[in-house]
Amino acid sequence: MESGNTSEEMESKKFIQCRNFHITLISASDLEDVRDLFEMKVYASVSFNEEPRTEKKTPKDKQGKTNPAWNHRMVYTIAEAGILQYGIMLVIKLYCKREFLPDKYIGQVQKPIKELFETALPMGGSAETTMALGKGSGVSQGELRFSYTFGEKIIVKKPSKWKTWVDTGANLLIDFTLASTGLGIMPIEVSIFDQTDVIA
Repeated sequence: MESGNTSEEMESKKFIQCRNFHITLISASDLEDVRDLFEMKVYASVSFNEEPRTEKKTPKDKQGKTNPAWNHRMVYTIAEAGILQYGIMLVIKLYCKREFLPDKYIGQVQKPIKELFETALPMGGSAETTMALGKGSGVSQGELRFSYTFGEKIIVKKPSKWKTWVDTGANLLIDFTLASTGLGIMPIEVSIFDQTDVIA
């Protein structure tokens, strides 16, 4: 009778197949002017599924007003399982920076990471796109332009539970539906790393 997990199986669970995901927020155009006083200073916030631990921001643009430009690159390391399944959504929100009040929301774009990967794959893993901004259930004025690249597969060592709690963005667990299997909600571990120990 076979015992539980072998030492090899247990050791393999310490590692995960991932890809580096590079995204460059290039610019936005023809945005709604949401300020009554002073000039627009717009920045972009990037996250996955609006999970705060995955959020990164561009610097605020000080010159473009309703046509900001950043050319700001961000890097994530995403588990291959998350890239190949629907359920992980790239969300980019635009805000107008304000000094004495909460920053003013302008609009957002969102796209499943799986669709971005499938678009980029035939072009060597890189693509550039321009998307119309949405706002709530409607359409906001303006467009957002960004480029992105998926790297080759790498092997990453999973952080310990202690490291996960201490390091912001180190690991993210998301449950999403595998509708095609008809099995309902399936808990799938999807890791999104910021800083990782790359093994290979």
